[in-house]
Amino acid sequence: MLDQNELLGGMGKLFVKSFMDVAIKTSHEKGDILFHEGDSALCYYTMISGKVNLYIRAGYNIYTISTPGEVFGWSSLVGRDAYSATAECTEPTLLLRFNKNVFHKMLEEHPKCSIIFYKNISKTLGNRLLASYNFISSALSPS
Repeated sequence: MLDQNELLGGMGKLFVKSFMDVAIKTSHEKGDILFHEGDSALCYYTMISGKVNLYIRAGYNIYTISTPGEVFGWSSLVGRDAYSATAECTEPTLLLRFNKNVFHKMLEEHPKCSIIFYKNISKTLGNRLLASYNFISSALSPS
């Protein structure tokens, strides 16, 4: 699963081991809310199995997380104080949860990995932005 993680590509074994040492495995039921839009961004998550929908304002689904290794809750990693969406489990879901402060400390201890990490997160966010544009474009297109 970790070899599929969007943010860990190109990281060394030592960093990945440290990463797993601070991971908290969590299990959630269908309907569980992991965080609400506007909540303090304290953690980010990596999908192991299941499905999580990300919603903004009044329930508009902007993205679905369902691939092992996919990450979300990235607001906590890029200096945002609050989550930009609500995350709801739409089926039983197994996740890895990471505290942002612990993870930032790891990045400080591994500066080369930090550069790779931020390149990876930039790519991931760019892809998600394009997916959102495609979603909005198809929703607004006349049938």
